[in-house]
Amino acid sequence: MVQLTLPQNSKVKQGKQIYHHCEDGKELPEQRVFKIYRYNPELNENPTYDTIAFDVNQCGPMVLDALLFIKNEIDSTLTFRKSCREGICGSCAMNIDGVNTLACTKPISEIKGVIKINPLPHMYVIKDLVPDLSEAYKQYQSIQPWMQSIQKYSYRNGEIRERLQKPEDREKLEGLWECILCFCCSTSCPSYWWNSDKYLGPAVLLQNNRWIVDSRDDMKEARLKSLDDSFKLYRCHTIMNCTNTCPKNLNPAKAIAEIKNNLSHLGA
Repeated sequence: MVQLTLPQNSKVKQGKQIYHHCEDGKELPEQRVFKIYRYNPELNENPTYDTIAFDVNQCGPMVLDALLFIKNEIDSTLTFRKSCREGICGSCAMNIDGVNTLACTKPISEIKGVIKINPLPHMYVIKDLVPDLSEAYKQYQSIQPWMQSIQKYSYRNGEIRERLQKPEDREKLEGLWECILCFCCSTSCPSYWWNSDKYLGPAVLLQNNRWIVDSRDDMKEARLKSLDDSFKLYRCHTIMNCTNTCPKNLNPAKAIAEIKNNLSHLGA
């Protein structure tokens, strides 16, 4: 049998173990254990899992509240992204209890046993829970995610008017415009893991479909033709991880299927 081993510096080792107690030294009544991925490139050492236990009654109900408590009260070196704390910005996307989600909307109470927290999978790690999203944002930029109209305004009775949209056309954007680019879907997709330099991934393709179906955008055909590539679009094998993990309950797999369908009818 072939024996496969990871490079020595990629093995995650046991890190610090911190048990946070009350001032009198007694264990806290609602103590939960957090196992958190730690990596500091400046130390030139293997990544570790720090084990930290404390009373979650001292913080808010979400995993992000726990991370903020740890950073503020226990270990100030812990590094992660956060901003809105309302599930809108997507900054605090990470892998919690084996699922990609937003730390600010994931209740601690929903997780049984040890709460294991990792950065988004299959991404280069900048530090601790912070993944490098540079390539993902370059891919997002490549689809030109803005309104492109040959005629910027509509004219009526000689006056310049805004471009209006029928309610039925507006409804087509539902399930697309809500995407916050947290990249939980893309980083849960095996096709993206192995081809992230060529395959655009669920998040970017869903964003692309948002502009393709917008009745006010005049570049539908050009947007579709730009995706007619064996890797950009067709690396999707409908595994459905993207839809299952989306914290906004969107359906990237459906959006990708719609793109494929529109592309098949292009010029028909």
